[in-house]
Amino acid sequence: MKTGTTILTLDNGYHLWTNTQGDGPIHLLALHGGPGGNHEYWEDTAQQLQAQGLDVQVHMYDQLGSLYSDQPDYQDPAIAAKYLTYEYFLDEVEEVRQKLGIDNFYLIGQSWGGLLVQEYAVKYGQHLKGAIISSMVDEIDEYVAHVNQCREALLPAAEVAFMQECEANNDYANARYQANVQALNEAYVDRKQPSKLYHLADIAGSAVYNAFQGDNEFVITGKLKDWHFRDQLKNIKVPTLLTFGEHETMPLATAQTMADLIPNAKLVTTPNGGHHHMVDNPAVYYRHLADFIRQVEAGTFNQ
Repeated sequence: MKTGTTILTLDNGYHLWTNTQGDGPIHLLALHGGPGGNHEYWEDTAQQLQAQGLDVQVHMYDQLGSLYSDQPDYQDPAIAAKYLTYEYFLDEVEEVRQKLGIDNFYLIGQSWGGLLVQEYAVKYGQHLKGAIISSMVDEIDEYVAHVNQCREALLPAAEVAFMQECEANNDYANARYQANVQALNEAYVDRKQPSKLYHLADIAGSAVYNAFQGDNEFVITGKLKDWHFRDQLKNIKVPTLLTFGEHETMPLATAQTMADLIPNAKLVTTPNGGHHHMVDNPAVYYRHLADFIRQVEAGTFNQ
């Protein structure tokens, strides 16, 4: 398979930007978070794994509504109803797999992408060699409780109360509110500052993000508030790595519960890592990932 960029035309007529880096017989498909995020933090994954002595073809793409891929008119209620669904984005992963021509592969997803990994492993697990869930829980209520604890731990009580007042009034654009969000981001999301994920202009797929998450990482007002997948974890049959930052928005206690409930799973953590711990501490993050792939390839994972 050629390296570089390929534009895929989906069966629905929309186009997705994809990019492949690296070589070798092992294939890793990388799913970004958000939703409405993009591929950027996976750009150096092939090189990072090669530095760990592992040659992998890394395939990444921007999901529909994100960065270089097509941007549907989500203001149209019919389009929003059809494409702003869990089912659409899950089946999009499978269509991308088919159109890239890969099988018996590894699937990694960060945050929202980790949600898709869980769902894909249950519905399409016959295509997987291994699954990597990076910084995503199976039970959103535990996430909500944890991010509230995070802001109570970091911010003065007056600022927490102010944020709650803004949220009750839908006043998310308030400058003081957003300053608090940025402080939380630097403590729990992008701990390595300045983050390479920051831009002069906002390039996020905000329509998708707002529909599922809301305004920011520390409040959920969208469809994700109803995300509950714990009863399905037993149906993830492939070797699974759970990788979380040690100082992030997702609760480690939930990660351990997931590792206990998925039949063949292991939890690893990244010191000094926030939600984007592949950026905060790539040496540890990619050592864990390389070790997992090597063990699955050798048939020794979790044995």
